[in-house]
Amino acid sequence: MGRDYATVYHVLLQGRSMGPYDRRTIVGMCIKKALTGDTELIDSNGAQLTVADLLAERSPQNSFNGTRSGAFSFSVVQATFTAALLQVRGRGFAIPAFKGEVEARVQAGLLRVAGRYRRGLRWREDRVKLPLKAFVHARIVGSRVDLWLRPPEAAPGAALQRVSLELFSSEAAGALVEWMPVATPPPVDLIVAGGAARGSGYLVWIAVIGVAAVVALVGLVLALRVF
Repeated sequence: MGRDYATVYHVLLQGRSMGPYDRRTIVGMCIKKALTGDTELIDSNGAQLTVADLLAERSPQNSFNGTRSGAFSFSVVQATFTAALLQVRGRGFAIPAFKGEVEARVQAGLLRVAGRYRRGLRWREDRVKLPLKAFVHARIVGSRVDLWLRPPEAAPGAALQRVSLELFSSEAAGALVEWMPVATPPPVDLIVAGGAARGSGYLVWIAVIGVAAVVALVGLVLALRVF
């Protein structure tokens, strides 16, 4: 008999049971930091487990079809991680805008990331293969992994592409980076540049809101003068 996988789970928070939720919803709550790997669950079979336990198991219905490429590919799988794609910045590899849970597999000198993404009104499944030798820098921030990579065919001085993955636990984040022996810690200028780019976006919105507020105030003053 195979493992009887649950389909829904209740979340135990501060002595209260919430739910039921399916696996995809729980993953989404983890991405939003509403749950942690230590959060306790009760599955539909009455068994108690943690979010980390749930994300560690891979049932047949939770496997992405995009990873199925024959028996040989399964025979060389060295590690499998449940993750979420947080951000992709820069040019390089064509990485789909995966939403929710993705499956990251280390095998045969590459990291294969598979998941679901929206195209128009429909959901599609796809995968991308990233050579391990393409990862130039790696940084662990809690359960998040920031990766800087460059395609092997690109010029040595070409700009790096940045990919951020959520691994849902610091242990899983560390285990993933261990499979990238050529990746070194990023220099300070790369980290600062990434923070500045994010900050500049916020500054633009602040400027827009400020201008809109000034225009509204001027309009209000003119309206009061008229009346």
